Amino acid sequence: MKESAFQGDLIKQIKKEFPGCIVLKNDPNYIQGIPDLLILYKDKWAALECKRSKDARKRPNQEHYILKMNKMSFARFVYPENKEEILDELQRAFRLRRMSRLPISK
Repeated sequence: MKESAFQGDLIKQIKKEFPGCIVLKNDPNYIQGIPDLLILYKDKWAALECKRSKDARKRPNQEHYILKMNKMSFARFVYPENKEEILDELQRAFRLRRMSRLPISK
């Protein structure tokens, strides 16, 4: 499967799983190594670098930006072989934080 076809299918699936999200495709010529996709959902964000397979070559700086952006929020390499695993992780990362319960004073 070509990377562009995989990426297109992935974007459709993300929009279906996270209604109302915004998926932005980043310009690979602007900053070398920035992940392909930025997903904005409610008050959270994630970055994904799409690869056509798990053995596809990583370009310069991609590993750097995935690690850096993952420390900030959530970032992963995604390819057909790990897509479901990454979408599961993304589901957990986008889960709403629960409000802590404060005791009611009398």
